[in-house]
Amino acid sequence: MDYVDKKILTCLQEDAALSTAEIADRVGLSTTPCWRRIQNLEKAGYIRGRVALLDRHKLNVGVDVFISIKTSQHDWDWLERFAEAVVVFPEVVEFYRMAGESDYLLRVVVPDIAAFDSFYKELIRTAEFADVSSSFAMEQIKYTTALPIRYLDQQKSS
Repeated sequence: MDYVDKKILTCLQEDAALSTAEIADRVGLSTTPCWRRIQNLEKAGYIRGRVALLDRHKLNVGVDVFISIKTSQHDWDWLERFAEAVVVFPEVVEFYRMAGESDYLLRVVVPDIAAFDSFYKELIRTAEFADVSSSFAMEQIKYTTALPIRYLDQQKSS
């Protein structure tokens, strides 16, 4: 991974619709070597996919809800059943197993509180929980899908 590869990754994170020629121009390569580098980055797993970012307000899902879940169940079978149930909800855009106060954290997008209430009723049917706490985001101050590239040089050898 060199400086040019990092610049390619940065370009693709900013706009995955850029043509190879446009990326090549931005990183100072000709098209064919740039295309090869992109192919190598994909094969190495640095590029997992390319997506279009949609406007959430035009899709009527402008409300973010963060759901903290505590459970008294800490076995693999419970987690597997719970995860299988949660991943099918299109409203769930992020899902984490946590350390600390909560066991799981979900980020859900919905149009309004009524839609969240319907979602919540479906969610609580999926498993038994010790506690479920929901927080509504009032304002999105920062949102990005771009990951920081600067830590690539600090990767630990495995």
